[in-house]
Amino acid sequence: MVNFTLFNKFLSQLANGGYNLGSDTLRFALTNTAPTAASDTVFDPSVKHPPPANANGYTAGGHAATIDSSAESGGTYTLACTTDVVITATAGGIGPFRYVILYDDTSATDLLIGYWDYGSSISLNVGETFTIDVTASLLTIAVAA
Repeated sequence: MVNFTLFNKFLSQLANGGYNLGSDTLRFALTNTAPTAASDTVFDPSVKHPPPANANGYTAGGHAATIDSSAESGGTYTLACTTDVVITATAGGIGPFRYVILYDDTSATDLLIGYWDYGSSISLNVGETFTIDVTASLLTIAVAA
């Protein structure tokens, strides 16, 4: 089972205007180094979140999300995407990676949102694909009464 974890600072950064989730460029970055939800605040590919090489089907900085809607209804905010992100390995393959980090590439400091933990490292051989399934609700935030 794939687990999603919000970075602890996400909600305070959201409340302080750090994000415009409906119009900012959100990206999915791969890494094999465990993120730290309690202390990580910005995407740092050079130190904390080293990605696979910018080659073989993986894009430096990660693959962009296609935002379909960003709306609130009855105290629940939902961010939805139109298209799954499919990464196809070319010559040399991709990986290993275990985590997919969602971050805001529009913010000057690449603010972190959350990450998925796939439980073990994944490597893609030539022609293999990895799908980040986001066609439903990418992110839902509800106000507790």
